[in-house]
Amino acid sequence: MHKVADIDVQHNITKANKKIADRITKKLNDSNIFGVDFVGAIGSGKTSLIEELIQRMDGNIGVIAGDVISKFDAGRFKKFNIPVVGLNTGKECHLDAHLVEHAIEDMPLDNIDYLLVENVGNLICPVDFDLGSHIRVVVISVSEGDDTVEKHPLIFQSADLVIINKVDIAGAVEADVGKMVNDVKVLNPDVEVIKTSLKKEIGLSNVINAIDRFKKRMDL
Repeated sequence: MHKVADIDVQHNITKANKKIADRITKKLNDSNIFGVDFVGAIGSGKTSLIEELIQRMDGNIGVIAGDVISKFDAGRFKKFNIPVVGLNTGKECHLDAHLVEHAIEDMPLDNIDYLLVENVGNLICPVDFDLGSHIRVVVISVSEGDDTVEKHPLIFQSADLVIINKVDIAGAVEADVGKMVNDVKVLNPDVEVIKTSLKKEIGLSNVINAIDRFKKRMDL
């Protein structure tokens, strides 16, 4: 009779990823850089939000743009004349710490105060992959439906900050923003939830203030 060995591949991959992520965090800390991982589905407004932050935040910003084909979003960020590294994930639906560690090698760390990482447009795959950033920001939009939080509980449980975007069109798409906020709080009672509309410039200052508060807590 053949012996069968159970190998927890997912556990081993996650453990290896965490080891690299810890190295990234140390490198960012040593360089006094605050790292932010932005996660959200396609169309949630991640790219537009990062564009606004680049223009409005105090301090020098570098961006890592991850996508199946990254040149499109990376090209949008490069227009602001900041350091940008594009990461192509091919068939993979998330970034991992190994990819990010290599991208950081191409960043002028001495001249950056914030490193913003745009993850691949997905609310499922990135859950278990720590990128070494100091906080994870989850961005969703009302156009995705007000049951989005209920359908993706794990990503919201791992969030340090949640942004509900495009609130100006909630009525048009029949989305209950209050329900979305409540659903987040059920999963993650202590997380801050900010309602935004990039088109109407609603909530942007609140996002910036929240990121800066996290940065100050970590003395970076």
